[in-house]
Amino acid sequence: MVAGAAFCPSCGKGAGSGIAIQASSRSAPATAGQGLQRNIAGFLCYLAGFITGIIFLVVDPYKRDHFVRFHAFQAIFLSAACFAVYFVLGIFLVILPGFLWRAAWFLQSLLGLGIFLLWLFLMYKAYNNEEFKLPVIGDLAAKQV
Repeated sequence: MVAGAAFCPSCGKGAGSGIAIQASSRSAPATAGQGLQRNIAGFLCYLAGFITGIIFLVVDPYKRDHFVRFHAFQAIFLSAACFAVYFVLGIFLVILPGFLWRAAWFLQSLLGLGIFLLWLFLMYKAYNNEEFKLPVIGDLAAKQV
């Protein structure tokens, strides 16, 4: 606040008393209404798979952003593909005999590690403002945007 000014230089309100203006300027955030940056929103699309993907598709400032929509759709489609693969592998684990069950369980564990690393990689790419397309899923996501 500038001493003797009729209006506050930061918010433009009339200067009734110096105490009231100082209190109101401290309570108002500097970036109100801007939301998350688009790279952070793209990063968060992958955080909980299809759940956060759907959230960012319906939340108002992000549902119109091409970058965030692409990552949200890619996270949703990747989650659906992982669910389908694990469902099929789960069926095979139930019907396989004991010695093959151990090998299939080991392969399923390796697949889970690979999916986790892929998820981290996609989060890293989104954080760096890159639209990294997965071979089939990325093309489907790009068509939805």
